[in-house]
Amino acid sequence: MSSTGNTNPGNFANRPKEEVSEIAKQGGQASHTGGFASMDPDKQKEIASMGGKASSGSFEKGSEAAKEAGRKGGSSS
Repeated sequence: MSSTGNTNPGNFANRPKEEVSEIAKQGGQASHTGGFASMDPDKQKEIASMGGKASSGSFEKGSEAAKEAGRKGGSSS
């Protein structure tokens, strides 16, 4: 693993060079195959018009975890 102490397998620095090379050869095609960008434009507009209400969200409204995340903001750890 990398000497950064980060063991996240999603981090390319933590992957074997051969694997990173194979992914790079695919030119971004290896990443997401679905999601918002691949949706029908009318479906995108329908979701976008809901102004975030369609999101499952990460926190229950008013939860202590949500408040803590809000206090942290963009700061690291």
